[in-house]
Amino acid sequence: MFIDTILLAVVLITLWRWPLWKAAPLIAVFIIVDLAYLGANLLKVPQGGWVPLAIGLFIFTLLTTWSRGRNLMRQSMTEGTIPMEVFAKSAHSSATRVPGTAIFMASAASGVPSALLHNIKHNKVLHERVVILTVAIQDVPYVDEANRCSVKDLGKGFYRMVLKYGFLEETDIPTALKRADICGGPFEIMKTSFFLSRQTLLASEKPGMAIWREKLFAWMLRNAASAMEFFRLPTNRVVELGSQVEI
Repeated sequence: MFIDTILLAVVLITLWRWPLWKAAPLIAVFIIVDLAYLGANLLKVPQGGWVPLAIGLFIFTLLTTWSRGRNLMRQSMTEGTIPMEVFAKSAHSSATRVPGTAIFMASAASGVPSALLHNIKHNKVLHERVVILTVAIQDVPYVDEANRCSVKDLGKGFYRMVLKYGFLEETDIPTALKRADICGGPFEIMKTSFFLSRQTLLASEKPGMAIWREKLFAWMLRNAASAMEFFRLPTNRVVELGSQVEI
């Protein structure tokens, strides 16, 4: 209840823009009552009340470790990336183009995904149509179908696509692609290859998180659901390319 009062103060002052003289008296009333309840219940902590507190602290540690680790990993992966427009021009003349469509999943809406870099480095080929696909989860429960897809033509057969989903919607990529024909023509799923990046985390002494939290995040990353399952990609059309990341 005390935490809810703090959140109420944030909503009143930050979101609703209430003046302080108007919000302070209301918040003070709730804080006085909540602190009285909190103080009375502190007597129960040594007699077993520490158990839910410990469980809550454990879950809080997991959530904050995952959030912090993902942010550090994104920062590490975006360091030194080149703009997609520059890469498209250079890669077009240095790699052999093969028939079909390749979709490279990217968490960031800018730069070149690591799976694309590894593919051209090791295989030295590019498909006729290359799509850099980013899935953006919006702060709304549902996204109107008309606003689902946006595409930018980068030239030379390269496209950057963004699919927007609400937080209550299922991210079904194949279904969304079947409805999209603004990316150089319709998609044929059985002629489309999906390239995913799989990162292996290496704990390091970089100033970001404590070593034990980095190892905890690495364990969580290994046991997290795969992007193939989350995006409902056909298993026989997915290629995973691994890389090592230090945070």
